[in-house]
Parts: sequence; structure tokens; C-alpha cells
Amino acid sequence: MKILKFKNKQKFKYNKKIIVKDLILLLSVGIHQFEKQKKQKVKFNIEITTDPNLKPDIKTIVNYENVINDIKRLTKKTHFELLESLSDSIFDEIFKNKKIKKIKLKIEKLDIIKETTSVGIEVIKTKI
Repeated sequence: MKILKFKNKQKFKYNKKIIVKDLILLLSVGIHQFEKQKKQKVKFNIEITTDPNLKPDIKTIVNYENVINDIKRLTKKTHFELLESLSDSIFDEIFKNKKIKKIKLKIEKLDIIKETTSVGIEVIKTKI
């Protein structure tokens, strides 16, 4: 009797994501005069897709704490007239990390329009 051995040739395709959920910061953003005079609460939600082929270790991961600190540093002293220009600055900073392939960024002003919980933008940017 002949015994057949089957080789396991499973291939996988997957993504690795870093998630920052409901980061709320006080910052200066908006086109109205009152928005330039007083900081407002802004909420950030970020999904960062990294290179799935990298083995997980301290040198290859994208550290979510660094991402948060980058956003805090960017927003600390600068006034942004538009959420879109704020998002561009965040993309520029985060994409400096070569391991990052895609960023989904949602930015919401929490206190600007009384009849809403929030207003904002969502932008997805992918390296080609």
C-alpha cells in the first residue's frame, strides 16, 4: 500500500491595522473668528494599514503611541482653517513611516453645531 502525503499549500492574504479610536483633543480649527479665538474639541479616529509581511516585533510595528504624539504635536500650536488641511498634515507626518500602506482618517468637530453630535470629514489615502 502506498501512502500519499499532502502538502499544506495554504496561502493567506490579510491586512494588519493599527487603530486609534476616539482620540479627543482641544485644538484651534475653523474659518470663523470665534473658532480662531477659542480651541474646540475635535475627535480623531484612525485606521493605519501596515505591510502585512513584516514579522511582529518592537522594531517593525507601528507604535500607536507615536501616532497619537505626532497628532498632538501637529495640532498643539497651529491653527488649521479647514479639517482637510489638518488631515493633509496628519497624512504627511504618518506616511513618513515606510511600513504604512494606507490610512483611514476621520476628524470630527464635536461642539460646533448644536443640532448635531458632530460634523467632520473622513479621508482614506493609500500609497500606490
